[in-house]
Amino acid sequence: MKILLVRPRPHKETIGLQSVMICEPLELMQLSAVLRANNHEVEIVDMILEKKPIEYFVRKFSPELVGITGYISHIGIMKEYAEIIKKIDKNIKVAVGGVHATVCPNDFKCEYIDYVAKNAEDLYKAANCEDTSVRYADRNLPKRYTDRYYYLFANKCALIKTSFGCPYNCNFCFCKEISPYKAREIDDVITELLQIPQKEVYIVDDDFLFNRDRLMEFYDKIKENKIEKNFLVYGRADFIAANEDILEKLSKVGLNSVIVGIEASTQNELDSFNKKSKLEDNEKAVRILKKYGIECYATVILGVDWDKKDFKNLYNYIKNLGLVFVNLQPFTPMPGTPYFDKYKDQLIIPYNEHEKWDMAHLVIKPEKISARRYYFEILKLYYKITMMPKNVIYMFKRYGVKTTLKLSIGAAQISWQYIKKIIRGR
Repeated sequence: MKILLVRPRPHKETIGLQSVMICEPLELMQLSAVLRANNHEVEIVDMILEKKPIEYFVRKFSPELVGITGYISHIGIMKEYAEIIKKIDKNIKVAVGGVHATVCPNDFKCEYIDYVAKNAEDLYKAANCEDTSVRYADRNLPKRYTDRYYYLFANKCALIKTSFGCPYNCNFCFCKEISPYKAREIDDVITELLQIPQKEVYIVDDDFLFNRDRLMEFYDKIKENKIEKNFLVYGRADFIAANEDILEKLSKVGLNSVIVGIEASTQNELDSFNKKSKLEDNEKAVRILKKYGIECYATVILGVDWDKKDFKNLYNYIKNLGLVFVNLQPFTPMPGTPYFDKYKDQLIIPYNEHEKWDMAHLVIKPEKISARRYYFEILKLYYKITMMPKNVIYMFKRYGVKTTLKLSIGAAQISWQYIKKIIRGR
């Protein structure tokens, strides 16, 4: 069977991070490996990197089945692709998948979609796969894209997943709804790492820094196999704060960046998210990462009850922590979380405008200031952080002029999207 696997281009209204990062479509590469092992002819198309429209690739490849993956913000685009495909040839089967299809499959009810895959096995069934034992992603596809994948300062970046699901239960996150936590054997992870040619590797586990014994085994096996990579991972502040010795060891075998959800600048907010961590953990974690030369990419959730004073307080908190890179996310009550039903009557962006449910738009009406003012405060805070003289000097020294300017141009593109929100007032 000829199968086309597609990652969609974001909607023009989506405030996406593709201006500063474009990662491999790992889920499609994993699907491709299994499908090819079952003698299917597979082509991957990454529409983020393509200029030609989807119909060009459908006509060129003439697939019997098209699989499309995406997030909540891609729902409209995925349905649009499905309609285009069916108009080209109504006999082509269309399947959609991804994390949102797992949590909210009914959002994909559409006359042009034949299958909603809640997991990879659903797609394998649609393709009549008998052997699903293949464990490693098909890293020969897509060759024409390989050198164009990057994450912020990590150029030519490859992805790997060493565990599935999240072991925690934060009430703003739907990761726990996707699958129970299950970790791969470290020997299996090492075997796959040895097949990855890229120096930069992004470990996309929901939380890589979780199990001390597993991380020690990872450290030992990386040294034993003389693997020389730079790793970017997700990790919780409380784990980092309580396990400095682990971070010290990992820093010696390539751990150079950690995405840390510090989430809030007050204990009350952390408690309301069921984060089960303390502000002191955030502060200690940042100190530890700095001590061992590990970059910290912090994420913060912005409250809908905030006013100008709260934004100012957050700025002071970030400044005191000495953070250089911070992702500011307006609170979004995502489907699959307890917050969705609680806030569904307070939306200023209707749920069916999925392209704006991107963790960057303000979907709930602010309680104390206008939406226009709220967006202005976000943009102002970003620039107050990034344009601090010491932060500018740090970026140029650590990453060089060319890479820093490239990131700055991408950040400016995101800023322009926010400026348009300020002008429109929503």
